[in-house]
Amino acid sequence: MAAYGLYSHIQSNRRRSIALLIGLFFLVFVLVYAGALVAAALSFDADLNTLMQIAWSDLLKAAPFATAGTALWIVIAYFFHQTMIDAVTGGREIQRSDDSRLYTILENLCISRGIPMPKLKVIDSDALNAFATGMNTKQYAITVTTGLLGRLNDAEIESVLGHELTHIRNGDVRMMIIAVIIAGVVSFFAELIFRLWFYNGFSFRSSRSDERRGGGAGIAILIAIGLLIVAYALSFLIRLALSRSREFLADAGSVELTKNPDAMISALRKIEGRGELPGATSAVMEMCVDNPRDGFGELFDTHPSVEKRITALVKFAGGHDPGPIALPPPTGELEDEQSGAESPWQSEEGATTSAGSDTTPDRGPWSQPAAEPEPTPSPGPWGPHRS
Repeated sequence: MAAYGLYSHIQSNRRRSIALLIGLFFLVFVLVYAGALVAAALSFDADLNTLMQIAWSDLLKAAPFATAGTALWIVIAYFFHQTMIDAVTGGREIQRSDDSRLYTILENLCISRGIPMPKLKVIDSDALNAFATGMNTKQYAITVTTGLLGRLNDAEIESVLGHELTHIRNGDVRMMIIAVIIAGVVSFFAELIFRLWFYNGFSFRSSRSDERRGGGAGIAILIAIGLLIVAYALSFLIRLALSRSREFLADAGSVELTKNPDAMISALRKIEGRGELPGATSAVMEMCVDNPRDGFGELFDTHPSVEKRITALVKFAGGHDPGPIALPPPTGELEDEQSGAESPWQSEEGATTSAGSDTTPDRGPWSQPAAEPEPTPSPGPWGPHRS
């Protein structure tokens, strides 16, 4: 994670990512083979070896269609993934005239390192989070929440933007989106096979006696189920591994861009536990600076814990950890609380007025001077009197 070894880590990470994604793509063919094996077991009276040969033959016939379907899925996601993400999160693109502060911070970062300026998007949410999307230079975009803009200072915002720029520079964003796309294909094929089997398989199987199956059908179906489970689990775990391994590098890249490890640490402390985007899918949350959605222990967490990331920044970047940072409630909640609660002076004033007292209520040392009373009488509970 040290700056001098950052680029070697990036290259190694890219090679591992490509290898993992190639393996993830071939999981589609594993699922097709599992489906073919189930179909053969439900259709033919043969031993296990014969059923597996039939399934392999069916796989070769179906491979072009599976490849074309997966490629079509990828093409659609390539061109329309940002539109789908914006529809889910409510992100909107902004220009300098909309938020000169945010736009200038990102522009200065890009100019200082010769990085093409990505699009800038904002989500109206009290959550503190940000994420990057895109498959190429023309599509790259960084999205931040209004909650993050309201709670972080300029140096911390710069660190978060540097974190997301590093994801773009390292190719992490492209890899993550491809992984999500392929994992979506795997999930689709797995669910399709399960549905076909459960809706048609049992009734189809019941119309045939066990004597006609040659003893291999049951084992073939168990193998197919095992392949489905393994393929789905691997696609999920590979997605998580891609996300986890990149967050440390993105934190280090942010420090390299901004030369300010303390700002990155304080930004993580403020974001910690406050990044949940209502309505966002798990795929979107996996691309965020922090994903507060926990898995089983740390096995299924998509991000390293904030503590581990800060520990790495302190150890390798020389940052200082201020510890957990308490933040006031969002402005809207604070105004609601203030409007709903009465101050001690308001309570005293209300009690005096309701009692019909002729004296002015006591006021605190910070209260405004009392206004001159109006000369017109106002009716009280015991008859007219002057205020």
